Amino acid sequence: MIQKKVCMVGAFATGKTSLVARFVHSIYSDIYQTTVGVKIDKKLVKVGQQEINFILWDLYGEDEFQKVRMSYLRGSSGYLVVVDGTRRTTLDKAFNLQKRVEDTIGPVPFILVLNKWDLKDEWDIDDSSMDELAERNWTVIKGSAKTGLGVEEAFLTLGQQIMER
Repeated sequence: MIQKKVCMVGAFATGKTSLVARFVHSIYSDIYQTTVGVKIDKKLVKVGQQEINFILWDLYGEDEFQKVRMSYLRGSSGYLVVVDGTRRTTLDKAFNLQKRVEDTIGPVPFILVLNKWDLKDEWDIDDSSMDELAERNWTVIKGSAKTGLGVEEAFLTLGQQIMER
């Protein structure tokens, strides 16, 4: 069996922990819990004919007062950049954070998850932002930790990209 380290990165309160909880334990809670440092989970997944043991590193969210410790990213085979679709500023932070991650660990596979799709009526990401994502050629998945939409797809797509490297 192959083990692969995958990190969850993104701004504060984008739903990184909720996405991991939905993926690993099939649960969701409306109770917000701040991640302090890093929380590590594991999940065995099948990608094609290959089993992969994902070691999921849920890193605390970056805001103006704290910076993600780039050393947490070392050894990662891939990562998910999580954006809160109801807060446009989290997409701006994602652009910056993705560049910093790539500068730290190199060009490994990543997926951008536009989280909180269940709150589509409150969406703050417009068509021009979506066009910018398309121009960057990023793999983007609309998701919701609350409903489960896109969660499995995001992790399995990342696993597929990791295995194709």
